Amino acid sequence: MSLEKHPHPSHLHAETLVVAVGRPERTHDAPVNPPIVLSSTYVGTGTVVDGDRAYGRYSNPTWDPLEEAVSALEGATLPGLLFGSGLAAVSAALSLIPAGGVLVMPKHSYQGALVMAQELSAKGLFALRTVNIADNNEVIDALTGEGERAASMLWLESPTNPMLEVADLRVLSQAAKAVGALVVTDNTFSTPLVQKPLELGSDIVLHSVTKYLAGHSDVVLGILVTSDAKLRGELLHHRSIHGAIAGPFEAWLALRGLRTLALRVERSQATAAELANRLQVHDGVDAVRFPGLDSDPGHQRAKDQMHGFGSVLAIEVAGGPEAADAVIAALELWTPATSLGGVESLIERRRRHANEPETVPGNLLRLSVGIENVEDLWADLDQALQRGTNR
Repeated sequence: MSLEKHPHPSHLHAETLVVAVGRPERTHDAPVNPPIVLSSTYVGTGTVVDGDRAYGRYSNPTWDPLEEAVSALEGATLPGLLFGSGLAAVSAALSLIPAGGVLVMPKHSYQGALVMAQELSAKGLFALRTVNIADNNEVIDALTGEGERAASMLWLESPTNPMLEVADLRVLSQAAKAVGALVVTDNTFSTPLVQKPLELGSDIVLHSVTKYLAGHSDVVLGILVTSDAKLRGELLHHRSIHGAIAGPFEAWLALRGLRTLALRVERSQATAAELANRLQVHDGVDAVRFPGLDSDPGHQRAKDQMHGFGSVLAIEVAGGPEAADAVIAALELWTPATSLGGVESLIERRRRHANEPETVPGNLLRLSVGIENVEDLWADLDQALQRGTNR
């Protein structure tokens, strides 16, 4: 299976691809948008032919355009694989680790992925080594095993959730390949408009479609993208047998949301950068984590491998966890909620979740910047910081 039917010419910019790819054939009176197909099974010929849809757990025409579009944006040669949630995609990717293998993973990762890895490791399916993903030497030592078994998979997330650490994707991918490890990169924070992990050496790219790709906080989906036919076949088998499939209506909504990704990312990135600059000199803030700041430890690395710095930042509120909670309580425009990547600006204290690593500061607030007016967002943050920290 390839993308030849709906090609994505290399001369097109990503802002154009996100609108153009995954459209129906241009025939007279054809719809501009792909339709929703609601069917649990498909008409067969009496014999099973490779590539037949056959049954609704294996394929759906409504998935195809979204899988093609995300693949095109990531620069893959094969269509992506849509899943019923981001964690379903995580589960499929982790299934590629051989029994008794070794997974190297950032100690600060998406909480769901980290908890899943910890639980699978506790059951003896594989060994888990967590690392400071921004420290190349530490990661490479974990990959080689320092006299023990080398890694089977390197899990990358950059910038990390919620600490905004930046991994050296190219160097670490090369180090993983040197020991025969697969490389999976969660690109949810950056989106394919900001970062392309396949070009930097990753074997598989993962997205929580729920976040930026769909962009409206109204669907839960995940996707995996690869240019390796063997890996794609294994992931497709996992999806088909384990049944973590997407609903056609959710897929259709996500594709509709994807069409505005470039505009949403452009606006939210610019706003996030402005807010980060203002917050780093605010009396109510002890620290700002955002790779777009010159002072950020990951700034140069982000410049080298990203096209922008993303729309998520984190702040450590002066006065500790209680002050951070008071800031959230004082907000009027920002929405206190988990998740990220929607059109609305969201904020939460990450350590309110019991499974969040203890190395995440208790006073850390993660901010997902939306597309509202920057001055309105700043005014709300400023007044809440002043009230919450009494400054």
